[in-house]
Amino acid sequence: MYLALKEIRHEKLRYGLIVSMIVLIAYLIFILTGLAFGLAGENTQAIDSWGAKSIVLNKDSNVSLTQSVITTDQAKDAKLSAQEAVIGSTPVVAKHKGKEKISASFIGAKKSQFIINDLKISSGRKARGNHEVVVDQKFKDDGYKLGDKVTLNSFNDQYQIVGFTKNAKLNVAPVIYGTIPSWKHLRAMEGVPVVGSAIVSKNAKYNAKDDHLKTYSISYFISKLPGYSAENTTFGFMIGFLMIISLIIIAVFLYILTMQALPIYAVLRAQGIPARTLVSTITSQSLILMVAGLVIGAALTAATASVIPIGVPMAFNLPVLTWISIGLLIMGFIGSAIPAQKIATVDPVKVIGG
Repeated sequence: MYLALKEIRHEKLRYGLIVSMIVLIAYLIFILTGLAFGLAGENTQAIDSWGAKSIVLNKDSNVSLTQSVITTDQAKDAKLSAQEAVIGSTPVVAKHKGKEKISASFIGAKKSQFIINDLKISSGRKARGNHEVVVDQKFKDDGYKLGDKVTLNSFNDQYQIVGFTKNAKLNVAPVIYGTIPSWKHLRAMEGVPVVGSAIVSKNAKYNAKDDHLKTYSISYFISKLPGYSAENTTFGFMIGFLMIISLIIIAVFLYILTMQALPIYAVLRAQGIPARTLVSTITSQSLILMVAGLVIGAALTAATASVIPIGVPMAFNLPVLTWISIGLLIMGFIGSAIPAQKIATVDPVKVIGG
């Protein structure tokens, strides 16, 4: 460790450049991870808030909430306890004079069931009638306020905003919570014998007891949300490639510096200093550089998170970031193996003689 610190202090510019590269890579990985979790959260915030473990859909809906319709006949044998709730879902466009249109997801639910009972209101109150709604905080951020009356899609009916709730997004779209009759109206199914789009359950093994219905785990349902899996896979590959790039950068820089200092290492070997000591010097240098880069990168990430606009979805998962940091340290350790091997096998006679 002593030799490692001594050399870093002596070659401040060279090692400073390596640290700068590590800082940029760590910063980029942390930001991408935050964006990945932020976007994933905006796909599933509403689902996560329900605390559900399974969902029942029409088996011909292709695991799509908006495409699923459960008829009264199909649900007649379904025994609904306090652990189950019927919901209806449809995409809508909310409009209010003088304000920007917002594409949203309308969720109709019964106020006696847990979806509405467990709904946390940040301001205002829960809906009591068919023409009252609770909306996601995004509406408030876009200038909507309590008491505003919005129209949905091309219908003339007005729905009054009586409450706001936080973290209520589904497939990135903000959620509007209303009633089942309102959902039927928006789907043009008034008078049609349907109960909703899905039955959501806190029971992982809930069975609706009808051949036309199928129960899916919430994790599987989420994986089938449009673009969800592709988005997460893309971010995963980007982060993985960046970690590989960090390994290559560390290996290349340390190898170049080692080759330049090879005569010095040869002299040290000739003086009787064990190869193990010199190898530990290279390994220590790598770990010191990685730790310094990760600390500075984390500080830059925290600074960025504090000033980033509200509209940018970003969420930081500390356990995941910790594992990524450990992974980068391992990459740095592996990257030091090539120059370390060169030092371990150096022949003092050939190097000094050359």
